[in-house]
Amino acid sequence: MKIMDFLDKKAIKLDLQAAEKEDALKELVDLLAETQDIGDKKSILKALIERESLGSTGIGQGIAIPHGKTDKVGELVAVLGISQKGVNFEALDGEPVYIFFLLVAPKDTAGPHLKALAQISRLLRDSYFCELLKRCRTAEEVYELIKREEEKKH
Repeated sequence: MKIMDFLDKKAIKLDLQAAEKEDALKELVDLLAETQDIGDKKSILKALIERESLGSTGIGQGIAIPHGKTDKVGELVAVLGISQKGVNFEALDGEPVYIFFLLVAPKDTAGPHLKALAQISRLLRDSYFCELLKRCRTAEEVYELIKREEEKKH
């Protein structure tokens, strides 16, 4: 599975404005709603907040992979948000988060969701790649960067 399979170019935002966790989640869900039919935004936001209450998806080194499930999507969908100033996301290392990969999966699936998490984690483990990601100026640049990186690994 490749990130390109579930990340639409229109679902990339380079200038997240939020400073706090819940605002960042809301901004990411709004972006998702612009690119996908996700039904009720509030229910997805609620699922994400409930997931965060189990433990932050801010995995450290400026990265968060918030995720949740809903019966409103037929397949895994994602958005990628980049914050230039950082978000207080209660990350595991206490540092601000700059790169957000939001995943929303259909309620009854586990496979694609877990594969996607693994794929994103692998990609974002590379701090040089994350730096390049933060320097991108357009969604097109981000998309091409991820595509090139994935082609190298396959």
